[in-house]
Amino acid sequence: MASIVEKVTDKIADLGLTGEKGPDVYVDEETGSDETGTGTAEAPYATAIHALTVKGQDVNILTRKKTADEFQQITKSGLKSAKKAVDNNERKAKRAGEEAEKNAKAAAEAKAREEKRIEESKKVILVEDPSLPKATRSKLEGLAALRGKRVRVFGWVHRLRQQKDMTFIVLRDGTGFLQCILAGKCAQTYDALMLTTESTVELVGTVQAVPEGKTAPGGHELIVDYWHTLGAAPGGDDAFTNKFNEHSDPSVLADLRHLTLRGETAAAVLHVRAGVLSAFRATYAKHSLTEVTPPCMVQTQVEGGSTLFEFNYYGEKAYLTQSSQLYLETCLPSLGDVFCIQESFRAEKSLTRRHLSEYTHLEAELAFINFDDLMTHIESIICETIDLLLADPRMAELIQTLNPGFKPPKRPFMRLDYKDAIKYLNEHGIQRPDEETGEIGDHVIGDDIAEAAERQMTDQLGVPIFLNKFPKEIKAFYMKKVPGDPGFTESVDLLMPGVGEIVGGSMRIADMQELLEGYKREGIDPAPYYWFTDQRKYGTCEHGGYGLGVERFLAWLTKRFTVRECSLYPRWMGRATP
Repeated sequence: MASIVEKVTDKIADLGLTGEKGPDVYVDEETGSDETGTGTAEAPYATAIHALTVKGQDVNILTRKKTADEFQQITKSGLKSAKKAVDNNERKAKRAGEEAEKNAKAAAEAKAREEKRIEESKKVILVEDPSLPKATRSKLEGLAALRGKRVRVFGWVHRLRQQKDMTFIVLRDGTGFLQCILAGKCAQTYDALMLTTESTVELVGTVQAVPEGKTAPGGHELIVDYWHTLGAAPGGDDAFTNKFNEHSDPSVLADLRHLTLRGETAAAVLHVRAGVLSAFRATYAKHSLTEVTPPCMVQTQVEGGSTLFEFNYYGEKAYLTQSSQLYLETCLPSLGDVFCIQESFRAEKSLTRRHLSEYTHLEAELAFINFDDLMTHIESIICETIDLLLADPRMAELIQTLNPGFKPPKRPFMRLDYKDAIKYLNEHGIQRPDEETGEIGDHVIGDDIAEAAERQMTDQLGVPIFLNKFPKEIKAFYMKKVPGDPGFTESVDLLMPGVGEIVGGSMRIADMQELLEGYKREGIDPAPYYWFTDQRKYGTCEHGGYGLGVERFLAWLTKRFTVRECSLYPRWMGRATP
């Protein structure tokens, strides 16, 4: 009988019918706050559920839906619903607490097991078995010829996957990648348990072709029988994998360039860069051009004083070179056609994706040619260099990985006269802003076509373009004028889709008097240029040359968004580190 009475009493209490009232607690559904409220009329809660949770279920809840209303006794159904929600929340909280306690206990047990495992691993001593065949030391790129043999390799842990009884490593040494398998005792050492990405290791084992249906770099893997760590990389918060990712801010990636170089994409671009320079040199050798090494510290200008980096040279004014062209010209009488691969420097305050303050400048000068010969030569050098790259299986694979679907440009390249380009821009609605007013308008003869307009035209045409015969006012003092049209020069820019200008060149003035007039027109003192002028005095000839920006060429070839990705440690305005 007592149990029935208790149940009835509880039911009456649940319905709020006992007649006993606890302290008043206020709820305002419109302006109350469960976060900052205290349950008073002046600072009510927002919900009855929170009121019961905070104050307990022995309270008298007064509620209103709008602030303008009077507080009223909560309805029986509202109170019942709120109490039910509180009970559910309490049950959930209890279950969550029990689950957390269970998980904490499991974690503690797992930690204890791991600590025990680590302590036991310190007792495992790995010794190279002298009865096994002597291992052949090899770079990763040479392992295909050593399948079935025991080898010794060195490198960095590029990727790492650890299982209970096995450790899988993708090793990197700069020449390639290798999948390595550590099992048994090799996976039980302290070094194996503590191994981290980017640690350096020495691995010894047998190279085997991967099982059918499986894949691995090079089509083979290393079954390790002996190994050890040469240099451990940190783990935890300072682990390599925590330093940056593909979404990191560009400034972070620039600060950590020494680490981003370890990534597959950055390394691939630099491998292609090395291949490009090697292929250019081979192509120039085929065309009988001799490589020379001009100075980088100069006291003359080539492309205008506004972009010169000036420095004090033993008390005299000197500059970092903008171009080696003038020096290359002096080599023609003794060495014949010449080229150089040299750094050039431009103090141009530009932050576009195709500008660098220091860039690798591939320049060439050729004697006894005409303007048509010059453009044909540039076209040949570029196309033959690309053919050489694609004939190298490794280079071809890297280029296709970076720029899927890349195809070499078709010859002959389009030749577009500057005047026709102005006409094209206007006919296709590619306009220019006025430098003074900012107003948009048509291009006119004499304009130095802006980079954006030039690139838009190139992308529309979709082919390499020799844009040629620019007005003399926008070109350098040494450029030869077009015969019969002295307002224009025998100058040319090679434009590539997606990048824009990658080559700039011209025929050079061969007549000494005309060159002296060029100095005068540009306000240049000819005295420091005596050695350059002498080329017209002691046996002049028709000659021309060009400069190719290696980083721009690479950006086009590997489809990189910015030339900064194509330099080992790029330098631009405000950036000279690391």
